[in-house]
Amino acid sequence: MSQLLDIPVDEPDWTIEQSAELYRVDSWGAPYFFINPQGRVAASTGAQAASPIDVVAVVEEARRRGVDFPALIRFQDVLRAQVRRLNRAFHAAIEAAGYENVYRGVYPIKVNQLHEVVDEILDAGREFGLGLECGSKAELIAALPHLQDDETLLICNGVKDHTMLGLMIAAQRLGKNVIPVVEKPKEFVDLKAQSWSKGVVPNLGVRIRLGAAGSGRWADSSGPHSKFGLSVAELVQLVDELELGGLTDRLKLLHCHLGSQIADIQALKQAGREAAQIYASLVKRGVGLRYLDVGGGLGVNYDKAGAEEEIDAGVNYSMQEYANAVVVGIKEVCDGQSVPVPTIITESGRAITAHHSVLIVPVLGTQTREALGTETVLPADAHESTRGLFERARLTTHPADPNEALEAFHEAKRRHDETRTLFALGYLSLQERAIADRAFWSLCRVLLGILEAADLEPPPAEQGELEGLLTDQILCDFSVFQSMLDHWAIGQPFPIMPIDRLDQRPAQRGLLVDLTCDSDGKVTHYVSARPDKSFLPVRPFDSVGPECIGFFLMGAYEDIMGDAHNLFGRVSEIHVYADDDEEENFWIEKIIPGTAVQEMLAQVQYFPNDLHRRMSEIVRAKIQDGVVRPTVGMGILEQYMACLQQSTYCDPGTFGQDAS
Repeated sequence: MSQLLDIPVDEPDWTIEQSAELYRVDSWGAPYFFINPQGRVAASTGAQAASPIDVVAVVEEARRRGVDFPALIRFQDVLRAQVRRLNRAFHAAIEAAGYENVYRGVYPIKVNQLHEVVDEILDAGREFGLGLECGSKAELIAALPHLQDDETLLICNGVKDHTMLGLMIAAQRLGKNVIPVVEKPKEFVDLKAQSWSKGVVPNLGVRIRLGAAGSGRWADSSGPHSKFGLSVAELVQLVDELELGGLTDRLKLLHCHLGSQIADIQALKQAGREAAQIYASLVKRGVGLRYLDVGGGLGVNYDKAGAEEEIDAGVNYSMQEYANAVVVGIKEVCDGQSVPVPTIITESGRAITAHHSVLIVPVLGTQTREALGTETVLPADAHESTRGLFERARLTTHPADPNEALEAFHEAKRRHDETRTLFALGYLSLQERAIADRAFWSLCRVLLGILEAADLEPPPAEQGELEGLLTDQILCDFSVFQSMLDHWAIGQPFPIMPIDRLDQRPAQRGLLVDLTCDSDGKVTHYVSARPDKSFLPVRPFDSVGPECIGFFLMGAYEDIMGDAHNLFGRVSEIHVYADDDEEENFWIEKIIPGTAVQEMLAQVQYFPNDLHRRMSEIVRAKIQDGVVRPTVGMGILEQYMACLQQSTYCDPGTFGQDAS
């Protein structure tokens, strides 16, 4: 068991290799993030012949340009690199297997619909024939104009009303490769009503609800409880109807989906073979299928230490293993059924976008358990329990025996509980209660150090209790609900670590809390090599320069799903490209300011003119009543209105300063 938080002073200084192991950087960061020799997080973006980028240098440059933090750094080159990695993995699998068809990926824009992200992915994927997938009316309208040639695929999933179906049919009439995927029997009825009666029979796809279950948190995306997809019986009925009309050549695509983050490669193999069997059966029946879409699910390693962990935060395969499993599984089934292999489609969004976005969050302060000061004097009439805590905490030496330490902790808890009871009953002064608290915390630190040094296996429950008691709250300038909603909603862990001075010992236990007035506004699970993942090991923060924490793998879903709890808005964005010709090996292509207070208020129907009028009436009334002088009153009004242009987040440069 690691003695991370109790390293003897005669041991070597903490190293960047130890930090990399502690925060599992190699597991979730490869091949893009690492710790450089200066003890800073760096990004190797995958851009051709580009040197690594110091993330702290990006933050410093953004500050010089007046960017408000918190802010998202988007490493645009990483998007391009992931598109290349995915396509090359499938091309390698196809070549190795002798697969006689091609791979065509589509990007599901629900994962991150931001225009800059979609544009970058499409541009990177143009050489590979990358297409798009949409799942709503707004996404369809956004995606259609990006079909620059007639071969680019647009897969249309989700619930479709008449407007959407009509637009898909119209796009096909323009010669675009747009495929509406039938997910419910009613959609097939609606599609016929929209087109067949008018003499137009569009190409279509169908989503099948597989019998094979997925794995991980989204396992119910497949199997009998799946939200979407036709059953085998419904599929056969649809094909029967197409066959009666001589229209089986119009069914071009068979689609299935196992879930957003497939954790187990075996589940993927099983589902892929089942989908391939359905494809082969339909082809042998004369259906003109061209594409087999195995959906999304290519996972990302947020936190995966080993198979023994129950948390669904990692995958047990590489990108190449994923591609091999898909290609080989389909080929084996098709060869066995003597049918031509289809064009393979995947809808990988999380794997493409997750790594490119890093949230940089300033640290505003730390709430710690205050120790007993050397100048503290115990009142002469102090209660026995207070005196016992005080005297034990004042001891210069303590027994190193862990069993004695456990006994001392139990006794200290008893005495501390007694002092709180006495205070509640009015028998203890406020001053004495404060002394008892500080003595208890001081003693707990000593006892925890003894237990950590003993390196007991397994560690006693009291050690975990002490770690919890001595975990500090670190106030950070962000909102969990706006920037990492998946953590609050489904417990998704994200890699989180300081971005600087990672060559220093992380001797502090931290619980990151946000700005919101909500007890859920905190990070409760951390990616760490320590068994206890309820806290983040960090070095003690000081006042030497601004402190920042990096939240990694934030590019998938979190940008779009944010909630405006307490009216905290979108954070600033910094779009970065690698370039060796620049002094720091990067250049900032674009800065997008975060949501201002005025914009956020407008979303909930508070408008500047009305707010100004109401505030002005209050100020003028106070001026007339002689409460404030006119110049003071007008100054207050100007001060109020100026706040509308500011960020919804704290200004770390002024946080805690005297308002005067």
